[in-house]
Amino acid sequence: MYDLVTFGEAMIRLTSPEFMRLENATSLSITAGGAEMNVAVNAAQLGLRTAWVSRLVDNWSGRYIRNKGRELGVDMSNIVWVDFDGVGFERNGFYHLEMGAGPRASSVTYDRGYSAISKVQPGEIDWASIFSNARWFHLSGITPALSETAAAVSAEALQAARAAGVKTSYDLNFRSKLWSAEEAQAANSPMMEHVSVLIGNEEDFEKSLGFAAEGATESYSKLEPESYKAVAQRVKDTFPNIEMIGTTLRDAKTGWLNDWRTLLFDGSEFYLSRIYENLELVDRVGGGDSFSSGLIYSLLNGKSPQEAVDFAGGYSALAHTFPGDFNWATAEEAEKAMQAGSVRISR
Repeated sequence: MYDLVTFGEAMIRLTSPEFMRLENATSLSITAGGAEMNVAVNAAQLGLRTAWVSRLVDNWSGRYIRNKGRELGVDMSNIVWVDFDGVGFERNGFYHLEMGAGPRASSVTYDRGYSAISKVQPGEIDWASIFSNARWFHLSGITPALSETAAAVSAEALQAARAAGVKTSYDLNFRSKLWSAEEAQAANSPMMEHVSVLIGNEEDFEKSLGFAAEGATESYSKLEPESYKAVAQRVKDTFPNIEMIGTTLRDAKTGWLNDWRTLLFDGSEFYLSRIYENLELVDRVGGGDSFSSGLIYSLLNGKSPQEAVDFAGGYSALAHTFPGDFNWATAEEAEKAMQAGSVRISR
């Protein structure tokens, strides 16, 4: 049985060292990462039985991604494998990361065009079998942005999950480098009727669904909870099947110093985590995925909305303190962070 199934693309992540530009780096660190795989890995680290579904080319990069998931407790047996053609017309995605500092923001460069999962076809994945013994399904708006067929399979998966009685969560995760706001809204809006828990920040709701939050800055660097509450209510009114709406609230002061808070709306009440002031960022990538992981983990374990948003807030704040996409924090550490625990050395 799976507590959690996720579907999406994972890529090889190549990061320049010591805040260097990629163009003058002499070495790169390598790991794997991708929104839905990150959620599966994090949830497995917290003790859930998780599976990641994807489509990969059978070469070193595909096997590297599979091995990383296996190492961290994720069932990787539902991957659709594609033979490598020897030259790269069949390929897996890569992304390159420059870490920001001070006023310079971190920057991601994608090398994921025509990747294996972008060629996935409806009917290629046996969703009925996968969901026959599962509790929760998670997807992000990155996957349907990859291609028209990936969007069709994303919708197919959500429909199959709901038909099987599986709870679903959807992180809007708008990526301007992958598609336009108009394309995102056309693909996302019909899928909302199959979503139980919706996750997104102010930019996501505006670009992916067409709901603008008053008070959002042009760079989406800061938003007060009251503005988010208004847009969450409008989303809930439009899609009444959505049971909960969650978000992360980030005040980006510099490239490595943020204030962080999380919010959850259950249709009648709004619940806020404590504020993590002056959160020092080791790596910003994956913070939102950790919020999704912490929220799913809490709700599957029967926690109340307040308990869930508190845990997800602490867990996602801790994600920023580790390099790489994955969150290495324990549930105990997240609970301590929730209570503003001491950062004195643990002996």
